[in-house]
Amino acid sequence: MAATGLRPYSTLEKAVSARVEAKKSVFLGRVVPVGTIAAADAVIAEIHKEHYSARHHCTALILGDTAGLQRSNDDGEPSGSAGAPMLSVLRHHHLTDVVAVVTRYFGGTLLGVGGLVRAYTDAVAQALAQAVIVTHIPAVSCELSCGYDVLGDFEQVLRGWLSAHNADLAEVGYDPGPSFKVLVAESDAAAFTALLAGWLPKGVTSSALTPARMPLRNP
Repeated sequence: MAATGLRPYSTLEKAVSARVEAKKSVFLGRVVPVGTIAAADAVIAEIHKEHYSARHHCTALILGDTAGLQRSNDDGEPSGSAGAPMLSVLRHHHLTDVVAVVTRYFGGTLLGVGGLVRAYTDAVAQALAQAVIVTHIPAVSCELSCGYDVLGDFEQVLRGWLSAHNADLAEVGYDPGPSFKVLVAESDAAAFTALLAGWLPKGVTSSALTPARMPLRNP
């Protein structure tokens, strides 16, 4: 099979947050996985609503499997003191499809640009220290079916092969007959095709392999 042309990318499994204090100012950092600008805007709007009395809600956003869309906003803080440092933290972790929001409750003491950079950086970095990173790797997807006469042997072989490779059994069904939807890393696609070749004469059928992505949780 030809290469899928897809690239791997990393994002968060779920939202993470952290609290940082600097000279009585409180910085509430939150990093959320999102897939679209609209989803990111909804996260920002919800945080604005939750913390309506806060002075600043600074943001950083990276979207796309090549991280092609990147934005940041200082929301009234001195230029370059908030959004850009937050964006740098996301880049440092090689993340995409995420939005970071840091809400600041002013404590009455000016921090200066250097102090703000540290505080906004720390709020995002400390949130990400708790994160589970998921890397989506190029893969292929297909649907398999077989008769009940070969189900036991084929399912045992299939599950054993998948567990030994970068692959996943995404769905299993038995109505109207046995069926399996599998995801296989692009690097293992040729070996998977060879496995199937031995079972097709025995009544196993397969859809065409189609490009997909498969999530891998980073340790």
